[in-house]
Parts: sequence; structure tokens; C-alpha cells
Amino acid sequence: RVTLLDLIMAKISEKNPVTNEEMIVFLRHADFLAGCFQEKCQAVLKLTSATGANDEEALVTIRLLDVLCEMTSNNGQLEHLQTLPGLLETAVDTLRLTHLAGKQAVNIFTATHAMTGQEEISHPAVGFKSHLIRLIGNLCYKNKENQDKV
Repeated sequence: RVTLLDLIMAKISEKNPVTNEEMIVFLRHADFLAGCFQEKCQAVLKLTSATGANDEEALVTIRLLDVLCEMTSNNGQLEHLQTLPGLLETAVDTLRLTHLAGKQAVNIFTATHAMTGQEEISHPAVGFKSHLIRLIGNLCYKNKENQDKV
């Protein structure tokens, strides 16, 4: 699943203009991926416990967030994703929960807290909070209704 999301990310990141057919496919995929993220976003919180250190669902969720951030960086997909019910609320709620989880245990979600002495921990969840903030910012971009919600 992570490899498939990597392929989707590569296609979305291309600078070539997309045809109308491709845009329709991207929008259908955006709906599906946003739904998956909304269902699975809690899985990342399991990474704070020692037992869920290598949870595949959490890794998929992290990659889903990356893809959604990239999709919301594209104006054609942004407007569609801004109107999806629950996506913004899920992102804000997940940000709150990761912030609380970071305060209660070792904060694996930010690069600042992932440093120990001179070595850097390369945990897959590092940067998760910043990507959530990017998604929230993108969803609020030129959208008064979403800005008011946040």
C-alpha cells in the first residue's frame, strides 16, 4: 500500500498538465484517499507506545497524509478536497491528539524532539504534525467557511 501511495504521489507531483480524464480520476482517488485517512488517522497515535512501533497501518496513514498534502497543493484538486465533509475536522482533531500524545510520551511527531545528542532519530512519524498543519492550511486557503471552522 505504501508503494502504491508512492506511485500516486509521483504522478501527482509531476509538473505536466493533466487532461480532463486524468483530473476526474484524481478527484475520485482524492475522495477515496481522504476517506481512508479519516478512517485510519488514529493509527499514528499507536506509534507513541512501544508495542506499536512498527505498525503498518500507521505508516500507510503517514503516506496518505503526504499524498493529501500534495493533492491540496494543486488548485484543481484543492477546491474539491476543501468541500469534502469531515476532512478538515479530522485533520484538526488529529493535530490536537498528536500534540497531546507528544506531551504525554516521547514526542516522535516533531524533529525537534527526535534529536538525542548529536544523532538524529529517523522515525517515520517525524514531521507528521507539520504535515497536518500543511493540510489544514491548504484546506483553509481562500476558503472562508473552512477558515471560520478552524
